[in-house]
Amino acid sequence: MQSILATASPRLLSLLRFIAGFMFMMHGAQKWLGLPVPRPNPTVFWSLSGIAGLLELFGGVLLLVGLFTRPVAFVLSGEMAFAYFLAHAPRGFWPLLNGGELAALYSFVFLFLAAAGGGPWSLDHVWRRR
Repeated sequence: MQSILATASPRLLSLLRFIAGFMFMMHGAQKWLGLPVPRPNPTVFWSLSGIAGLLELFGGVLLLVGLFTRPVAFVLSGEMAFAYFLAHAPRGFWPLLNGGELAALYSFVFLFLAAAGGGPWSLDHVWRRR
């Protein structure tokens, strides 16, 4: 069992990066493209929400394909930590009660990806091999 998990670990890292990038990209797509459901209020470009939406959309796409994974994941981890402490932490200590569990989880997943890289199924890996 140990050897199966050890063999699957790099591929699961790539899968985690892909899924996290896709899910995160959808937050930006909603803010900027109105997909899959438009927001009640339009996004203002130079607002915090507008800048966050750009980071989410383009950063999510870069994570999805595994390009510049480490620096992009590091920036997105900081964005989510900033979002947590700016929007959620003032509403209380516990993430479940202040609505910040997703921001906290994204922050730590992205921090892990910044340290671990994109895995074997990434453009970073293809680029390094050439």
